[in-house]
Amino acid sequence: MKDITAGPLDGVRVIDLSTVVMGPYAAQILGDLGADVIKIESPVDTVRNGRYRTTPGMTSLSLNVNRNKRSVALNLKDENDRETALELIDTADVLITNMRPGALSRLGLNYADVAERNPGLIYAHAQGFRGDSDRAGVAAYDETIQGASGLVDIANRAIGRPVYLPTIIGDKVSSLTIAYSVLAALVHRNSTGEGQRVEIPMADTMIAFNLVEHLAGHAFVPEEGPTGFTLSMAKGHHAVHTKDGLACVVPYNPQNFRDFFAAAERPDLVEDPRVAGERIDPGDSDDLMGLVDECAPALSTEDWAEVCAKHSIPFGPVLELDKAHEDPYVRDGHLLDVVRHPSEGEIRSIGIPVRFSATPATVRRLAPLPGQDTAEVLAELENGVLS
Repeated sequence: MKDITAGPLDGVRVIDLSTVVMGPYAAQILGDLGADVIKIESPVDTVRNGRYRTTPGMTSLSLNVNRNKRSVALNLKDENDRETALELIDTADVLITNMRPGALSRLGLNYADVAERNPGLIYAHAQGFRGDSDRAGVAAYDETIQGASGLVDIANRAIGRPVYLPTIIGDKVSSLTIAYSVLAALVHRNSTGEGQRVEIPMADTMIAFNLVEHLAGHAFVPEEGPTGFTLSMAKGHHAVHTKDGLACVVPYNPQNFRDFFAAAERPDLVEDPRVAGERIDPGDSDDLMGLVDECAPALSTEDWAEVCAKHSIPFGPVLELDKAHEDPYVRDGHLLDVVRHPSEGEIRSIGIPVRFSATPATVRRLAPLPGQDTAEVLAELENGVLS
């Protein structure tokens, strides 16, 4: 934790009244950018449960979504604690929550309740589906959102199995959407003084995200062709096995394919009519990428890197997660540094991926224990330090 600076969001206060990953990760991003993030924690948060190294509640996931925050333990079902939460929200610029609308109303924490007390508040409410839809209030999990957004259909069409993408992409893309939406609302408020409610439905976010390329022929009325981005849905669209490992080799145009086949010493494929023209017929993508897979073992990963660099063929190494901390790019970019946590000892801390020339984003606080900062924050509230 070197070169501590205020960050571009210095002076902004965020109340994180969210659980699991989507809301907490968004709040952490704002904290990384310099905001004072106060996390109001209930007695139970699923991210705090599960496997941990030394201290109950300090799971790897909680370490990865709760840094740059202060943790305040409040039971919102208790009248006094709920009033304390409202007093903290009164001091905030932003509230992030993913509680269901019914629960927020029962607790007196819906937008109308808090905006009456704090009209300049940016109230970011993330949930599975739009509040005005027939799915409002339906519980959402990353897998169900992958299905509702078309991602499972994309996988099924591409590989013949309705698999879930092996990452919680719905949660994390929605986290990014929360973060940029909050920033936009802050710009508006700074110009007008007006706060507002911002609704971020996961399903809508992921439908928009997936359709950027996969709307394809259905972008036109009447349709010019089917949905689905041809290249990324090709059966052979995957990393390839080289002579000694894995690599991402992605020829995009006929010349790329010809140069690739020449390096693999396959003159028969260099003369293949499917790569003779100026563009690749989308109908040939599957077969051609299959040939790339077939030819890749001809050279080592290092040799393919040289060939691809020489001929401007898209190429990239495959990062093995178990060895990520040893990768020169990861190490030199401080994307996974070893730091000493007050309760957990040495941990690997994920780096901040953006660089600001004037107001660097920094890790000022490692993830807190549940309720670790309750006394400090409530003392500040009582003494008027929070305002």
